[in-house]
Amino acid sequence: MDYNAFFADKIQDLKKEGRYRIFATMEPLAGRFPEALYHAPDGTCRAVTVWCSNNYLGMGQNPVVMDAMKAAIDRSGAGAGGTRNISGTTIYHVQLEETMARLHGKEAALVFSSGYVSNEGALGTLGKLLRDCVVFSDELNHASMIHGIRSSRQEKQIYRHLDMDHLEDLLKKAPANKPKIIATESVYSMEGDIAPLDRICDLAEQYGAMTYVDEVHAVGMYGPRGAGIAERLGVMDRIDVIEGTFGKAYGVVGGYIAGKKETVDAVRSYAPGFIFTTSMPPAAAAGARSSVEYLMVSDKERAQQRRNVAHLKARLDDAGMPWMRGDSHIVPLIVGEPSCCKQVSDLLMNEYDIYVQPINYPTVPRGTERLRLTATGAHSLAQVDLLCDALTAMWREHGVFRHAVG
Repeated sequence: MDYNAFFADKIQDLKKEGRYRIFATMEPLAGRFPEALYHAPDGTCRAVTVWCSNNYLGMGQNPVVMDAMKAAIDRSGAGAGGTRNISGTTIYHVQLEETMARLHGKEAALVFSSGYVSNEGALGTLGKLLRDCVVFSDELNHASMIHGIRSSRQEKQIYRHLDMDHLEDLLKKAPANKPKIIATESVYSMEGDIAPLDRICDLAEQYGAMTYVDEVHAVGMYGPRGAGIAERLGVMDRIDVIEGTFGKAYGVVGGYIAGKKETVDAVRSYAPGFIFTTSMPPAAAAGARSSVEYLMVSDKERAQQRRNVAHLKARLDDAGMPWMRGDSHIVPLIVGEPSCCKQVSDLLMNEYDIYVQPINYPTVPRGTERLRLTATGAHSLAQVDLLCDALTAMWREHGVFRHAVG
């Protein structure tokens, strides 16, 4: 078999469908976010404004965070040197876990190398340990949650996105004596909508289910201390496992879970993705802790971002743009066809020095290809207006955007 030809054909299939992914090479510049240097394929380099970053509050370049990471490197070096079980549990990891437990009002927390690994490891392990359980999963849950549920090899029931009546119907049909887990995100990153966590907690209590909530796009962003949607709704104490990341609003890297001591210890003791992975570098743990503690008391970054998001949505409404209405900070602008989505992204980059990565299948369903716009706390109102002016010009004058969504 000609393996190279086989794989070349697979890549060609993606290109024919218009969903072959091309990575833009960026050089972030400390103190200038959301501006970065774009290194183009032709060898040129120029400044662009980034409009698709998950660094929602600009904490990745906050001096408090950078200073904490520099100090940790100077004191403890670059890497952890092993798994958590073998020399990789440093004081920085322990302190970070204590901080995350305190943030969410839980007994314990556990830090992973990424948010993906924390979801896969926690859901996969909890499902396996709860033999003969049923996992109820929102149809738009993240790939990491789906991976974890599948690896548990337990029964799964998929409910329609945020449809609480459908979820309750499925819960009613499940045997009362079976263990159950309801798995949901709080903020859905490609739709921009928010789960009714209070209603989910009601159903979990009524039908004897555990609650597992992915807050990766909410921690740092919502609630008076940045603990997420659960804190904003006042239901943190009703959620069994909260999962989050340090790679988005907190601006660093890594993931975590928080919950009851016994639940967290079970994941720590059984999850392969935790046991066999080198632990995150001490500097990353120190930076993450610094970011979390900073945002527990500072609201100015969140306030700035809320202002920018409101202005962006208002401008898109004024122009009649087809964005998906949602209550979160994420603004998906629907294009609806992969090649056109890439064309719009290229025009923004080449004509306006604005970087937005196209979002295509399988990240989103076919026919819903989109630009996922994220107004951060570091953008200025002038930058919001420049983006909206560019989109309006493409919509009204170029014809490309109108063709894409029509």
